[in-house]
Amino acid sequence: MSSSYDKEPFIAIRGWEDEAWEGYEAIGFELASAIKRLGKRKTVVVLECYPGVSQEEVVEGLSRAMDSLAVVKAEEAALTPDAVDGKVERYLTDDRVFGFMAPFRIEEFYETDRIRALRSRIDALEDGIVLVIGFGASLIARGDLVIYADLARWEIQQRYRAGELGNWRAGRREDDILRLYKRGFFFEWRMADRLKKKRLGEIDYYLDTNVQNSPKMVTRQALFEGMDQAASRPFRLVPYFDPGVWGGTWLEKRIDLPKREHPYAWGFDGVPEENSLYFQYGTILVELPAINLVFFQSIKLLGEKVYARFGAEFPIRFDFLDTIGGQPLSLQVHPTTEYIREHFGMTYTQDESYYILDASPGAQVYLGLRENVSSGDMLEDLRKAQAGGYTFPAEKYVNSFPAARHDHFLIPAGTVHCSAAGCMVLEISATPYIFTFKLWDWDRLGLDGKPRPVHLEHGGQVIRWDRTTPWIEAECVNSIEPIGEGAGWQEERTGLHGLEFIETRRHWFSEPVLHTQNGSVHMLNLIEGEEATIESPDGSFEPFVVHYAETFIVPASVASYTIRPSGPSAGKTLATIKAYVRA
Repeated sequence: MSSSYDKEPFIAIRGWEDEAWEGYEAIGFELASAIKRLGKRKTVVVLECYPGVSQEEVVEGLSRAMDSLAVVKAEEAALTPDAVDGKVERYLTDDRVFGFMAPFRIEEFYETDRIRALRSRIDALEDGIVLVIGFGASLIARGDLVIYADLARWEIQQRYRAGELGNWRAGRREDDILRLYKRGFFFEWRMADRLKKKRLGEIDYYLDTNVQNSPKMVTRQALFEGMDQAASRPFRLVPYFDPGVWGGTWLEKRIDLPKREHPYAWGFDGVPEENSLYFQYGTILVELPAINLVFFQSIKLLGEKVYARFGAEFPIRFDFLDTIGGQPLSLQVHPTTEYIREHFGMTYTQDESYYILDASPGAQVYLGLRENVSSGDMLEDLRKAQAGGYTFPAEKYVNSFPAARHDHFLIPAGTVHCSAAGCMVLEISATPYIFTFKLWDWDRLGLDGKPRPVHLEHGGQVIRWDRTTPWIEAECVNSIEPIGEGAGWQEERTGLHGLEFIETRRHWFSEPVLHTQNGSVHMLNLIEGEEATIESPDGSFEPFVVHYAETFIVPASVASYTIRPSGPSAGKTLATIKAYVRA
């Protein structure tokens, strides 16, 4: 089935087309020209790297383009892998999935004497080009020319899976993808992001290394102007899709994805911490982690109030969970705020909701506990199921509700839940999405042939045993409230729950509907209809077209915008769902 869903959305950056280059030959020529303009006998080029960047590829590519290149590898001054392991061990724990948010800065992993030795080696060189490269290169030298080489989180994960990449300065080569990701999530990426926030404004050039042997480079001015333009208009993130043991068929068919050995379970197109952005400079498409925009356009993107509350974090996420023609998700629960802060170092938790984008006949959602459930009996049955040879009787303990298109189920932290087979879920939640405590996984193995991790020891401590049938029915199932209406439109409040900080509003419209700023970034999805156009009442941004199921972001800097049916949807009734942080 063909689809209008755009899998490679980009933002055209105006006015900076001449400050972008593609390929090592063009990049090397530009850097050589910049070095020549400096007019120095010896030029020190500092190339700071995000962990995972292929330094060997970069050195080889630049060596072909630049004569007399002397290479100094910054990480020769770093702590030994065993010393790094010892330093971070307590933050990583023995668990396959969960650690504790590590507070480190890169300076703590470099030795003063080794830095001094590298600096002496650089000083001893009298002429030519000296390239200082690595994660931490900016600690070694100030640099006459400074470049930042970046890599997106999804590409890092792909290289983990392919066996092409291990963790930074790890004592042993790890092949467990969950442990590789855990070390990145809790340690490496946190430290690297702190360094990025400190250094990116000081660079001369930004290097995109996401496509192997096909780098793109822009000047610092072009990069920051691009981020400024992106934070002034609606935009989409670059989506990605991933198979899973419970995956269904909806994503493949409706979004026209290539067939995989295992069906697609997840779709991510609204997670700035993991998705990318494409900036187009003329004909050159530069990929950058979307989190860069959050870091460097925080107030313009998020809004003053959201930034004051969360800092440079994007607190809302949209993603897809596909069980149509698949299997149920794991039975699960999310930690309370107190628990996630105490055990994992996070400041807020994963409150969430399931918006049913589509459903098969007979689809269900498991949500909350039945009346008069014994916590001791339920936990004992979960332990027996985890030990094997026993199937957990989910229906004995957990409510199940029929799920139909456009239903909305609210899931505040501590509520037992999961989607059964037959649902296409648009999950709307707070961002800390790694913190899912699986209680039971329906007697199945993961795609790697291993049992998927179950965290009953954590989950059993955060289940809200008072969230039983009457409370769930009154508070969490289709709590839809009319808010307003006008010519050709109506607005409804669909959630989230009063205990959660995210508000969601659904608009049905056949005519243009006006949305106004309320102090928070807006994240939306076109949940009904083929096409809509977002426009600025005062012409401050160009019309922006979205298609069915596409998630898009409207920065807080956009004072107001209209959404109208367009193209094949002109004259028809459409719907969007919008999420924002409550004041």
